[in-house]
Amino acid sequence: MPTNVTAEYLAAEEEYRQAKTIPEKIRALEKMYATVPKHKGTEKLRLQIKRKLAELRKELEKQQSQRKGGGYSFSVKKEGAAQIALAGLPNVGKSSLLKVLAGVEADVADYPFTTVEPIPGMMKHKDVQIQLVEVPGLIEGAALGKGMGTQLLSVIRNADAIAIVVDLSQDPINQMEIILREFERAGIKINKRKPKVEIRRMPTGGIVINGQDLIQGDVSEVMKMLREEGIHSAEITVKEPVTLEEFSDALDESLVWRKAIIIANKGDAPGSKENYEKLVKAYGDRFKIVPVSAKKKANIEILKEELYELADIIRVFTKSPGEEPSYPPIALKKGSTVLDVAERIHKDFAKNFKYARVWGKSAKFPGQRVGPDHVLEDGDIVEIHVR
Repeated sequence: MPTNVTAEYLAAEEEYRQAKTIPEKIRALEKMYATVPKHKGTEKLRLQIKRKLAELRKELEKQQSQRKGGGYSFSVKKEGAAQIALAGLPNVGKSSLLKVLAGVEADVADYPFTTVEPIPGMMKHKDVQIQLVEVPGLIEGAALGKGMGTQLLSVIRNADAIAIVVDLSQDPINQMEIILREFERAGIKINKRKPKVEIRRMPTGGIVINGQDLIQGDVSEVMKMLREEGIHSAEITVKEPVTLEEFSDALDESLVWRKAIIIANKGDAPGSKENYEKLVKAYGDRFKIVPVSAKKKANIEILKEELYELADIIRVFTKSPGEEPSYPPIALKKGSTVLDVAERIHKDFAKNFKYARVWGKSAKFPGQRVGPDHVLEDGDIVEIHVR
């Protein structure tokens, strides 16, 4: 035990020792992690706390799934180019937003829990359909089993991206702290990139680590983590400098990594300007924040554009030789290639691909002849030639 820990840390450690239930242990460990001094001497301690938290969260999830025993759960089938979850505390205006963005007639009222199950709707923007899913209001302790919290968070985990809705008539900082804490407890990493560590399991051969010099910490701790995860034979490739905690995150298959923006709703309410400024000061460097009023329909077109950007998609128009581009466009993830377009049209196009011609931002000149690995950009026109 380091001698320079704070009194707050020691109190949290005592709380952990006294804890009887998994949620109590998780809360105490979170306090320990938040209060432990961050320097080289506490690196292993922070890692131990983080690993224990991950272990307890998995155990809690297992308990809850056994308790439900095939009972009530939520599932929203993905449709359109991408699925974005509208998440926030109760009564922040998610239903009103879904109505103005997607035309869905959900129940709207000035009291909490009007929405009791996820409601999907399709938002059309730039000739593309994006699925929005209104998730019922989350409450503090949702990830620890309160209410239908774990089921609701599973819907959010499954989405391609998240729009966090806050109410500018209330304290937005408190709202964000609750939401981000529940996301962290549920293993949802927001606006962070998964560390570039590849793990290829093998039947034999022991542990081989490529790029070992990029690990910023004791490699014996890495070997310990691998054993704890039941990995005894694998080729590990570290592609960038990583701390031990980052390596632990890369190893944890229960984590999901999602992009998110903040929708600052009720911008027409008294005190909203001051609360918006507080929100920008606290979270503006980490999130794109879009101030709107669903009630007044203010900034809705700007919000649609931001949701389109959040979906991380591009539109690609296809055409046949000598003809005009087809409509509507094909929606693909950013970074998609000509071969992805061919596969979307028909598997035979991909199988018999010869070359393609491209017009648009990704082409050096109109009608450039390209191969299957050519990366496309938004608005490109693609003409595929087959054998």
